[in-house]
Amino acid sequence: MLPNKSEDEPVVVIKKKSKIPCLSLSSFLPALEVVRTAVTAAVTMPGGGGGPPGTPSAKPKEKPRTKIVVALYPFKAIESGDLSLEKGAEYEVIDDSQDHWWKVKDENGSVGYIPSNYVKEKETIGLQKYEWFVGEMSRQRAESLLKREDKEGCFVVRNSSTKGMYTLSLYTKVNHQQTKHYHIKQNSRGEFYLSDKHCCASIPELINYHKHNSGGLCSRLKATPCDRPAPPTAGLSHDKWEIDPSELVLMEVLGAGQFGVVRRGVWRGRIDTAVKMMKEGTMSEDDFIDEAKVMTKLQHQNLVQLYGVCSKHRPIYIVTEFMRHGSLFNYLRRTSPDQLGHAVLLDMCIQVCRGMAYLERHNYIHRDLAARNCLVGDENVVKVADFGLARYVLDDQYTSSGGTKFPIKWAPPEVLNFTRFSSKSDVWAFGVLMWEVFTCGKVPYGRLTNSEVVDKVQRGQVLEKPKGCINEIYNVMRACWGHTPEERPSFRVLKEQLAVISQSVLAD
Repeated sequence: MLPNKSEDEPVVVIKKKSKIPCLSLSSFLPALEVVRTAVTAAVTMPGGGGGPPGTPSAKPKEKPRTKIVVALYPFKAIESGDLSLEKGAEYEVIDDSQDHWWKVKDENGSVGYIPSNYVKEKETIGLQKYEWFVGEMSRQRAESLLKREDKEGCFVVRNSSTKGMYTLSLYTKVNHQQTKHYHIKQNSRGEFYLSDKHCCASIPELINYHKHNSGGLCSRLKATPCDRPAPPTAGLSHDKWEIDPSELVLMEVLGAGQFGVVRRGVWRGRIDTAVKMMKEGTMSEDDFIDEAKVMTKLQHQNLVQLYGVCSKHRPIYIVTEFMRHGSLFNYLRRTSPDQLGHAVLLDMCIQVCRGMAYLERHNYIHRDLAARNCLVGDENVVKVADFGLARYVLDDQYTSSGGTKFPIKWAPPEVLNFTRFSSKSDVWAFGVLMWEVFTCGKVPYGRLTNSEVVDKVQRGQVLEKPKGCINEIYNVMRACWGHTPEERPSFRVLKEQLAVISQSVLAD
């Protein structure tokens, strides 16, 4: 029996001898030459390959589109190479290859670097050019802002918790002080209205109408909040992370801890900062200085901005943006739970979650997430601080294993057992932070010792539900405390879950 032939083996076919007389190769040469000439002509013809005469070889290159941006905030150039911004003015972008500092040209032809988060592309600016639009601001922070202004008819328009929708928040003193919230709706013709009797073609026209007519609202729209502070920049100037300490004026002490003293500082007489003066011997200095270059480039509205370091002398200074109300832990401890309420507490957790989702997206691990390492600013803005710092800190409060230090009461099993840090170990710590928030600053696990906490966590026991905390919120905490990293949700998923709870349980 013959073996089967492989599909790859050539098959030899024996043909019968043809009766057609064999012609010599020379008899084909004239015809081949004609074909060769035709093919060559087709290949070299303009337009490449068979196009009619006169076809262009390629489309003419389109001129690059000029990118025009509008300044949302004023900016004063301090370093050479920077360019000042005038609010509302337009600038031509020359180089936007860097994330946080763009090179632009103003109307006078002056060129320099500006912070990219201070401008918005003209074509997409939308409502952001109006003083009354505050974008991503929660109901709770809108109420805090308007209450602080304390003006009849003071208002803002913000993004609603329903995507693509907007909400008008309006402060009134009629009968009693309160902030009313009105959804801006659209009818079938695409017109906007707050009361269906008064429809307008656009939101700015609708706002203008209600500035002159209450039209069913509790008050006319009379004022917008005073100029809101500009966001922090990624570093104090373009490509500047090393700060000269002689340019800092140190003010009052803001706090003190195991790492050193934190003081308020003013850089070059115009920018408020917080200056962490590290005790010598409390950190691995050289490694941290390298890391600082990366950390200055991390920028999000819920991360405390690292401006730079003073590393040329000892002790090292870590210079960050200034947050008026200090640590979230202390803020919770000194503020009455009744004054805050569940809606505000949940909003604080959502803000921390947003900052952590940004770090997660950039593959950056915090390692020491807790209420003590978040800071509170005006309008109940909460920002995550000290991200990544735990790797460089040498301190007894952090139990050591294999040379790595971490806080026991915020640590999941894989950190306690193997010191394996990941975004999912940050998620566990976030669950503990939520517990801190909803207990208004209680210490996790009470008076249990570190070894007792380790034993409790190893056996799968978790923190009890805070008094008055609704089940939906406590269920999120429990999800963060999945025994293995795979059981825990990501910060991206947590952010979505908390937004749903905020929308359904605590109405917009």
